[in-house]
Amino acid sequence: MIFSHVSRLWLGGLALVLLAGCNTPPRVPAPVENRNVGGRTALPAPAPVAAPSSDVSAVSPSTKVMPGSENAGKPGFYTVQRGDTLTRIALDNGQSWRDVASWNNLSNANLIEVGQVLRVAPPNAITEGSGVVVQPMGPATQAAPKPLPQAPTPPAPAAADPGFAFSWPANGQVIGNFDEVKNKGLDIAGQPGDPILAAADGQVVYAGAGLRGYGNLIILKHNSTFLTAYAHNQALLVKEDQQVRKGQKIAEMGKTDADRVKLHFEIRRQGKPVDPAKFLPVR
Repeated sequence: MIFSHVSRLWLGGLALVLLAGCNTPPRVPAPVENRNVGGRTALPAPAPVAAPSSDVSAVSPSTKVMPGSENAGKPGFYTVQRGDTLTRIALDNGQSWRDVASWNNLSNANLIEVGQVLRVAPPNAITEGSGVVVQPMGPATQAAPKPLPQAPTPPAPAAADPGFAFSWPANGQVIGNFDEVKNKGLDIAGQPGDPILAAADGQVVYAGAGLRGYGNLIILKHNSTFLTAYAHNQALLVKEDQQVRKGQKIAEMGKTDADRVKLHFEIRRQGKPVDPAKFLPVR
């Protein structure tokens, strides 16, 4: 009886141990990311090695060799600045924009770059000081002997160029005088549609509205020295390359790109603005 009771106790204790073991959660191995590639375990890629520093200036746009750069600073050449147009460059150098485009082999006159160097004098021209003088095309002649030194004489009046004189381009009152900084010509008042007349014989080298601040503009080239400009017109009556005569009606007065109806009239000598009042007859 005693043995039977002990057996029961022992079997009961064993059962409790087994039950406790069953309640213990099974040990689960840590998850492993499968990186097998072709049956092999792939190792993590190494961090990229920093490339050696290179001289970025070798590919910097600032080192781009601009067309004509070998002529920068030479007389008869101009380096394009921000905001320039070919029309403005030609006007400031006393040339036709078509000639400047031709001398520089520009197929598109609207495509010029800052830093580009343009020829603004004829290829057959020679320079004297800061100006440009057209070289004669005839055969070379023997140099004349130098004259004896003479006392300096006062310069002749600007309008005294042999065989050349300007006339007034409009009949209205002058409302704005020449100023080298603020006004590069004369402003002449009038009514819409008043006739604008060519101040001298010449060729139309520009007719359009592509020059900011001038509105509808006409530029006449009279010779290798003089240009005249007629701005703010309401109508242009001539075309580029057309020959015009002194006193011919070339436009009608207006106020395009201006605060009132007026003609803005400029005379340019070798591209530089001069006071028109010194070239026009007194009235």
